[in-house]
Amino acid sequence: MAKMVDSSDNINAPDAGTVRAVLAELVLTFLFVFTGVAAAMAAGAGVEPGAATPIAALAGVAIAQALAAGVLVTAGFHVSGGHLNPAVTVALLARGHITALRSVLYVAAQLLASSLACILLRYLTGGMVTPVHALGAGISPVQGLVMEVIFTFSLLFVVYATILDPRSAVPGIGPLLTGLIVGANTLAGGNFSGASMNPARSFGPALATGVWTHHWVYWLGPLLGGPLAGFVYESLFLVNKTHEPLLDGAF
Repeated sequence: MAKMVDSSDNINAPDAGTVRAVLAELVLTFLFVFTGVAAAMAAGAGVEPGAATPIAALAGVAIAQALAAGVLVTAGFHVSGGHLNPAVTVALLARGHITALRSVLYVAAQLLASSLACILLRYLTGGMVTPVHALGAGISPVQGLVMEVIFTFSLLFVVYATILDPRSAVPGIGPLLTGLIVGANTLAGGNFSGASMNPARSFGPALATGVWTHHWVYWLGPLLGGPLAGFVYESLFLVNKTHEPLLDGAF
């Protein structure tokens, strides 16, 4: 399989296309985190770290995140690839589909956007509790880590199968399907590991509140699960690899 890189690999400063892509990641990630955290605040999730969120409230958060992810990835796909998530960026970097320079800039933009979204939400809501991803009652850090690996693996597996694989039967709606797996995982794991799948989504609330308990779980889990999904999909399911490169485009 051909490995896609962009022209910024060979220069010291980002080109105009890279700058536009980084700005898109900044805007898109801000909107995603703002919507997801606002939905969690409205649902009353995370008022007491580790306490279970009622399933109806959790479903509302899952729907909000699914819709936001699907629409925003679609909106930004032609500009930046619509990553919105360091786990996506690192997974593509690990498989050689994005340059190191662009990946660093993407991750920096994603973390900045998440931080700004959460700080702004605290101001706009008059200091309401900002829900922080936390392990559920009885869930150890190792158990939470494994769950985050699995949830992120499923997310990246769907990205590969519906968006990146040139044989995909649904390439046009792949981003929307990605949103659905985000929602499904949120509903399945919200009361156990938090189902972050996204270090940026966890970073902003932690920074805004100063609560960093087990925060490493929400970095290590996604950053293991994402690249693992890429390795598994490309090794086992992507056929004719030397003749059918992944989508180049904005990635």
